[in-house]
Amino acid sequence: MKRRDVIKFLSAAPLAGGMIGTGLTAQTVSAGETEAAIAGRDLFKELGLKTFINASCVCTSLTASLMPPEVTQAIVKGADEFVLLNDVLDKVGEKIAELCHAEAATVTAGCWSALVQGLAGVMTGMDRKKVMQLPNVDGMKSEVILQKTHANGYHQALTNTGAKLVIVETLEEAEAAINEKTAMLWFLNRELSAGKLNYEQWLSLGKKHKVPTMIDIASDAHPVENLWKFNDMGFDLVAISGGKAMRGPQSAGILMGKKDLIAAARLSAPPNSGICRGHKVNKEEILAMYVALERHIKMDHEKEWKTWEDAMGVIVNTVNNIKGISQQVFIPEIANHTPTLHLSWDNNKIKMTGRQLKERLWNGNPGIEVMGGGTMGTKRDGIELSVWQLKPGQEKIVARRLKEELLKASV
Repeated sequence: MKRRDVIKFLSAAPLAGGMIGTGLTAQTVSAGETEAAIAGRDLFKELGLKTFINASCVCTSLTASLMPPEVTQAIVKGADEFVLLNDVLDKVGEKIAELCHAEAATVTAGCWSALVQGLAGVMTGMDRKKVMQLPNVDGMKSEVILQKTHANGYHQALTNTGAKLVIVETLEEAEAAINEKTAMLWFLNRELSAGKLNYEQWLSLGKKHKVPTMIDIASDAHPVENLWKFNDMGFDLVAISGGKAMRGPQSAGILMGKKDLIAAARLSAPPNSGICRGHKVNKEEILAMYVALERHIKMDHEKEWKTWEDAMGVIVNTVNNIKGISQQVFIPEIANHTPTLHLSWDNNKIKMTGRQLKERLWNGNPGIEVMGGGTMGTKRDGIELSVWQLKPGQEKIVARRLKEELLKASV
């Protein structure tokens, strides 16, 4: 600033001070007006974003699940104050561990981040030099053993640490693969029935050779007992998504397990400068993740299940009398363990492929997303849909739209 500008500033200072003392009300009103204006904005419409009814699943591309009021309120309140990141991670981690029968826990940037942080902690321990060395794995145990059927994409998270993946199929192959470089045995829960080795065999293998075991239960917060089942079972680390069945922030997840491994994992995560420095979870998301978990555990799951059954009943009964269709309600054994409808039809009676029905539902008003979709030329086409992400009343819209499109294509 120039000298005369400084003099002008100083001469105005008393007046400014007086204004601060008497101007709080005006500032508060202004802030309130701004807040009201923001709350009233329809950003989806403003930005030209398509919203839709989710009769599909909680996959990442569909932005997972919708957060309930308690969770969004935790985000709003969490934005009101400063807090040390390590402190909120510590306190929330303690609460999560208590709820889930774990020795320790931490909130991560989703399940993928939990896998990376967990393995990093296994590889480095509390050695800060090794923490800063990753993904250079020189001098570390750096091989992760997993079953072939479990290598379907999510296992790639483990390679972020610089680890080498060793694929096996049988117990004999797994035994032979374990050596002085083996860091961890990794299990993808959704592929339990596809693999040749079950929980007990995998855990026994780890205990026999003193190798830590980790399980990825990303979409498996139903039934609720899963949240502590695998800790009680003996897995050293458990990773889960926060934005799926628990309805927490989509960008949050949980890593829980043995106290020493969680402490080591934290060294590679924010606010530290390890390989997971970019896996930042803000204080609002950490608090919201805790609230979402607590809500999920305490809620009446029998009542929730009855709500799903009733919603599914509306859809099934609405289209049940259309000629040529077949309906089967089933519950996936693992991953998205909720009522799911497989709807198929005879191509000779309904001239439409599953893919075409998917497209017509999506392009309708409102748009509806479903799963599956057969291809032309098969004897029967079909789709699948679920109801657990529907808002109250949306099951009637889904049922009506299904009936409309099926009848249009009927011959």
